[in-house]
Amino acid sequence: MSETGYVYYLERLAGKVERRNGRYYFEYLDDYINDPSMPSISVTFPKQEKIFESDVLFPFFFGLLAEGELMEMQCRLLRIDEKDHFTRLRETAGWETIGAITVRKHED
Repeated sequence: MSETGYVYYLERLAGKVERRNGRYYFEYLDDYINDPSMPSISVTFPKQEKIFESDVLFPFFFGLLAEGELMEMQCRLLRIDEKDHFTRLRETAGWETIGAITVRKHED
């Protein structure tokens, strides 16, 4: 089973982050890679065609998640397991994140 989050730089679709079979993947979209005016979303994700892979949610994306009481409130209201970081990312990082990156469940 695969789940996808769409990654935006400001309001521009930059790529997608996926959870498949317990692994995590990040991939830039070709249009974003080929636009020299658009920056990498992070120093840990330089613009390239390579798909990034990890056994855990990438620290960059984990850093977009709320902590403490706000995390507890979000999980309670949205009925998300506090340990399900990927679902938390897709459900809560689509607005009001620190910086220019947001992650949304659906491609806008």
